[in-house]
Amino acid sequence: MVLGYLISVPSHLHLPKLSFPSIFSRRISGSLLHRTQNYSNAHNELLDFFDHFLRQIAITRQCQQLHAQILLTGSCHSAFLAARLVSTYSRFGFLDDARKAFETAPVECFSNLLLWNSILRANVTYGEYAEAIRIYIRMRKLGVGGDGFTFPLVIRACALFGDSRLCRNVHTHVFEMGFQCHLHVVNELLVMYGKLGVMGDARKLFDRMLVRSHITWNAMVSGYALNYNCDGAFEMFFMMELEGLEPNAVTWTSLLSSHARCGLHLETLRFYGEMRRKGIDTTAEALAVVVSVCADLRALDMGEMIHGYVIKGGFENYLFVKNSLICMYGKHGAIRDAESLFSEMELKNIVSWNALISSYAESGLGDEAFVVFSELENSMVRPNVISWSAVIGGFVTKGRGKEALELFQQMQLAKVSVNSITISSILSGCAELSALGLGREIHGHVIRAMMNRNMLVGNGLINMYTKCGSLNEALLVFEKIDVRDLVTWNLMIAGYGMHGLGNNALKTFEQMVKAGYRPDGITFISILSACNHAGLVAEGRNLFNQMIREFGIEPQVEHYACIVDLLGRASFLQEASDMVRSMPMEPNAYVWVALLNSCRMWKNTDVAEETASRVFSLDSETTGSYMLLSNIYAATGRWEDSARVRVSAKTRGLKKVPGQSWIEVKKKVHVFSACNTCEIGMEDVYNILRHLGLHMEIEGYLPYKRFMPRDVGEDINWERGIEGELSLTKPLEPKIVIL
Repeated sequence: MVLGYLISVPSHLHLPKLSFPSIFSRRISGSLLHRTQNYSNAHNELLDFFDHFLRQIAITRQCQQLHAQILLTGSCHSAFLAARLVSTYSRFGFLDDARKAFETAPVECFSNLLLWNSILRANVTYGEYAEAIRIYIRMRKLGVGGDGFTFPLVIRACALFGDSRLCRNVHTHVFEMGFQCHLHVVNELLVMYGKLGVMGDARKLFDRMLVRSHITWNAMVSGYALNYNCDGAFEMFFMMELEGLEPNAVTWTSLLSSHARCGLHLETLRFYGEMRRKGIDTTAEALAVVVSVCADLRALDMGEMIHGYVIKGGFENYLFVKNSLICMYGKHGAIRDAESLFSEMELKNIVSWNALISSYAESGLGDEAFVVFSELENSMVRPNVISWSAVIGGFVTKGRGKEALELFQQMQLAKVSVNSITISSILSGCAELSALGLGREIHGHVIRAMMNRNMLVGNGLINMYTKCGSLNEALLVFEKIDVRDLVTWNLMIAGYGMHGLGNNALKTFEQMVKAGYRPDGITFISILSACNHAGLVAEGRNLFNQMIREFGIEPQVEHYACIVDLLGRASFLQEASDMVRSMPMEPNAYVWVALLNSCRMWKNTDVAEETASRVFSLDSETTGSYMLLSNIYAATGRWEDSARVRVSAKTRGLKKVPGQSWIEVKKKVHVFSACNTCEIGMEDVYNILRHLGLHMEIEGYLPYKRFMPRDVGEDINWERGIEGELSLTKPLEPKIVIL
């Protein structure tokens, strides 16, 4: 009966394009001519026949045809052939067919490790780690033990699945089965512990190893790199050389990656130079790391040089290298180069799209980023959380919070899970718009998603609550953050300062220093601003001196602007003026405007005129300086000079942006603008304001009519009054400021 099948196999396969070695043809022909050959040899001949063709086939249809023939001939009872079928389907990416071939295998095949290993490898290869773990558990229940091929696959699945309990259980199974000295198994355990972030356990395992290979050392260096431990990575690298094993390209790449991840960019470039000097072949991965370092260092010249080496070395077809180049050019603002690289790419993955979107967003080109994002939505690749977050962050950075919030709502409708960066960006948008209600809703989402312990999210919540006027809620978030960074402290100090609570800001600053955090330049800007808002002049002076003397921080122009404003507001105008003159750098417009504003407060026209001339010499396009000087003249009765300054501003084409304030009532935002009383539904508000004004006058609180500033953009009609002073011919509309 078997010989009959042997005769029919070639005629039914229909595989004309496949070549078949002559030795197999002779064997089959021999079996047909000599019917006295025993059954066992004929069966083995048939298995070899199918195995050979399964390894040779190039298209899926041929695999399906062979599968049919295997079933017809009864060869499916071979565990070896069943395993080969699973591997072949997996090779073509047909994981479902591979699983069907596995599940339909005869019962006797399930005692053979070849079949289990083939389906485990298929699932791990295509990222189905949970399924691979389920198969392993099923295998254990059937009493089938793993071998040196099973355990590396299962360990890799557990590590990538990210379940530390499962990982340790599998490690226990390794010991139970006696594979604790198996080189490949232990190497995979080292990689696993590196991915879990427990390099202490990896090091103990490494130290007990009697035999080590390049893979062993590379696993340790990569593990330390993955966990941002560049010292550990360098120690392994150095030990490897001491033991007489030459680090290869993978080792060097891991060393470069470890230092790049730790922010040691110059060290990374130094090691890359050393690698080149030693004649180690550069890998595409190493080049991608160096390109990313050039992006972070803002070293465009170096990046362009590496780009030249990428082309010369034939690495330009590596997708991840090109993606790194797009990011590098984008971070340097060389958008045209980033666009050119992107358009040249025949194959684009989600990283490619995100690199270009991020390039536009970081360059402040929110509309262009959104256009590329829209193209991505219409392509075969779907936007992921990074795509959405980049566009949302781009809108927020440019002050377009409303559009950012609308995009965030679309993201939720698209059922894309947010991450900490998305939440941080959208909270910044809420802070900009003072959308406290929406900020609270997002806070609730954060708690439900168990993201409330994330430092980036916590910092975003503090920033949102302080800017939306809810300092108590900001303090509650601050107190619940277990692990704080310098940004957390800076935000809380700035929040207290913003609300005029200078003493609270000083106490928080002292707590921060006692907790072992070293303040930076931003810390001192926040604390000096807090002293400024609270009028704490002595404390501000001490902090300014402490910054230099105790913490070795050289004051920048922003710090001088704060201290000048503080002194000027407290009537120490001469001291503020002297400080401006003694600055080690050229004062910018902010410093001069701070001094000019102090002159307005104390009606000092002499210092004001000199200061204003300095501001105007900076070619500042802001209207504020002109308005301040004009108001100073008006406050001292110099109406003609006031009018002259305003006309000068108008001649330059400068127009003051009307002041605005807004308040959210019952989920509706009401905006109040200077000189605009036409908002529908606001009639009652303005009527109440007029009544309040009348009550103020009745109780003796009269407006100071001598100083009534106007917007430059409006027509100003001046006329000579009875006492010879200039006055406005029409009264100002009331202004509303909502605090």
